[in-house]
Amino acid sequence: MDSVRSTLPKFFKAVQIDGFGGIEAMHYRDVSFVRPAPDQIVVRIAAAGVGPWDAWIRAGNSVLPQPLPLTLGSDIAGTVVLVGDGVKGLFSGDEIFGVTNPRFTDGYAEYAIANAGMVARKPTALSFEEAASVPVIAVTAWQMLFEQAHVKKGDRVLVLGGAGSVGAFAVQLAHRAGAYVLAGASRRDTDFVMSLGADQAMDPREQTFAKFRHSIDVVVDLVGGETLDRSFETVKPGGRVVSAVAEPNAERAATAKISANFMLVAVTTSTLLALSELLEIGALRTRVGELLPLSQAQLAHEMLEGRKHAPGKIVLVP
Repeated sequence: MDSVRSTLPKFFKAVQIDGFGGIEAMHYRDVSFVRPAPDQIVVRIAAAGVGPWDAWIRAGNSVLPQPLPLTLGSDIAGTVVLVGDGVKGLFSGDEIFGVTNPRFTDGYAEYAIANAGMVARKPTALSFEEAASVPVIAVTAWQMLFEQAHVKKGDRVLVLGGAGSVGAFAVQLAHRAGAYVLAGASRRDTDFVMSLGADQAMDPREQTFAKFRHSIDVVVDLVGGETLDRSFETVKPGGRVVSAVAEPNAERAATAKISANFMLVAVTTSTLLALSELLEIGALRTRVGELLPLSQAQLAHEMLEGRKHAPGKIVLVP
């Protein structure tokens, strides 16, 4: 351990903000190395995923308290270099993937402190870049389907935003669970969602939900807005709507005799391990869109806000 500590830097590069705001608030700078507290580990980052929640935090729209200054980012993959007191099952040299902490910060960096209960060993079948693209989006899909909606074999599941990062995992997981999967996706993404296991695809912007009226057991919403509102007509009485982007209309849900909930993801080692087993055998696949140097995190956020980029998860590499 002493030899490992002697090789660790006093400073490392990270992407921080001093105040909430636009992309210009992001600064690529040196920060001081910090030792792990009990139940934490220090990870040398090999890749960090970029997600819309990072932009929400940057802009000051997080629902969680976010003390400043802070380092952006939460999805990580890398190698453990230090282990805090009380950590079991993880050792220096282990390759891991997961999330940094419940505030979803500290990931855009060369080194990061992570809660041991929010990471797991990296699937050997995945590169670091692929592994960093997985945690938040895959765990969100898993929890929406199985912990909130309790999807089972034979259910009819409508995934709104089926070609998106979370939606792609939701389609794959629902299909694997034996559900009939209807994927909401644009025409250009039809082939993609069908390749993931969707039984049917439709574009909610071009088609009404009328022909699916009262035929769906579960709606997984990753779109919100009027598409979420219109999807209520598809759900059977006693069915379930789960959204990761908006609070569903409780009054409408009660009138329709369905349950409708908003969900915040909670990444845990146990869920990551369940997903890792599927990723290891190729039963799930992820899609990396853009690989960018950590120093170009501002460009990554421009892509989040509409700048053209390859479909799939944006990943930063220190």
